[in-house]
Amino acid sequence: MNWPRSIGVRLTLWYAAAFAAALLVLGLVMWIAVRQSLYHAIDEGLRDRVEGIHVFIEDHKTRLDQEEVREEFRAHGDLFQVIDSNGVVIHRGEALVDGSTPPLSGLGAEARFDDLSAHGTPLRFLSQRIDIDGRRYSVQVAVPLADLQQGLRDALWMLAPMFPLMLVLASAAGYFMSRRALAPVDRITHAARLISADNLSQRLPLAKTGDELERLSATLNEMIGRLEAAFKRVSRFTADASHELRTPLAVMRTTAEVALRDPIDSSEHRVALEQVIAEIERTSSLVENLLLIAKADSGGAELSKRSIDFVAAIDEACSQADVLAKVKGIRLDRRFPESPLAVTADREAVRRLFLILLDNAVKYTSTGGVVEVSIDAGDGHVCGFVKDTGIGIPSEDLPHIFDRFYRVDRARSRAQGGAGLGLAIARWIAEAHGGTLSAESVLDRGSRFRVQLPVG
Repeated sequence: MNWPRSIGVRLTLWYAAAFAAALLVLGLVMWIAVRQSLYHAIDEGLRDRVEGIHVFIEDHKTRLDQEEVREEFRAHGDLFQVIDSNGVVIHRGEALVDGSTPPLSGLGAEARFDDLSAHGTPLRFLSQRIDIDGRRYSVQVAVPLADLQQGLRDALWMLAPMFPLMLVLASAAGYFMSRRALAPVDRITHAARLISADNLSQRLPLAKTGDELERLSATLNEMIGRLEAAFKRVSRFTADASHELRTPLAVMRTTAEVALRDPIDSSEHRVALEQVIAEIERTSSLVENLLLIAKADSGGAELSKRSIDFVAAIDEACSQADVLAKVKGIRLDRRFPESPLAVTADREAVRRLFLILLDNAVKYTSTGGVVEVSIDAGDGHVCGFVKDTGIGIPSEDLPHIFDRFYRVDRARSRAQGGAGLGLAIARWIAEAHGGTLSAESVLDRGSRFRVQLPVG
């Protein structure tokens, strides 16, 4: 495993960093909350002491200068002092004598808290002014902070060792969970390594989890399926192309050899040479179609699209096909709109598309049959239809008629000069224009092809 690039390790590191940050923030918040809570408890205790002193002074306001009253002040503790408005110290605890205390200047009725050290001891002071019968007193009470600070330090030292321990445990748990979550990825990777050109039928394992990994596996399986289909088409295309090219070449060679054996009979030579010419013409047409399909597959086939009259382009194809129809005794009917229909297309390509459809219709329609060509305009598109009363197409063959080199009846198609590329080229022309080519057929009752092209 390449650890620095492992998703599991990276996820673990990110998880550990996030957990450490969260743990630090949580620890800091907890420590501050505990500290504030302890200080709040101390401050409430100081307020209670000031309130007690206030009540005591009010009860003994007429006898504050008496020694016995001063002695009673000690019941409120040693860390406090009371000073009247003239600056006379009514009482001062021994711990505050010659010690630092907060200044009394600006002291009001609101409590004021300060942290100072007296004789090296950290203290928490509360300073407040109290008024009794028009006389003003300044009261300061204090409490030692040593125990509180020591308790906070002890708590910090107790929590500190737990931080790395919890981080290590969390990292281990994060790595375990990441490996468990990414285990399907490893299985997908292992299965993908086993798939090659020899076993494209194999698929990746598909876990029914409904998550992103299931969708990834399903998408990859669909991609492999498309690759398998494309690979099969290429293999079939190569085999069929080799067969189609080998046969006419063999016929030409054999015929030419026969023609050369007997130089006396010129009529036989003429017939032989005519057969050679016919096969050469068929091979040339096949090679031209193969070249067009190869260019279409590689994206090298370019169409010269411009605004054309859809009706005129189809009418031109009908005029060419009409010659073949009359020779075979087939009626070619045209049902065109009177006004032109403008589309952006390659005129020659559209003419070729419909000539392919018309040529097939005439080939597979018996003498006395009818081939009908019609045009219809819809919402944002135009449609051209070629309908015949021919032999039709079996339902099991209908989904494959646009495949390259596919022929419903190979023997009969070859006798009629077909190589199984015409409809594949027609479909490519339609799709290259952003349109569609579809077919419907009933055996022994005829077929109907529909070409739909966008107007824009």
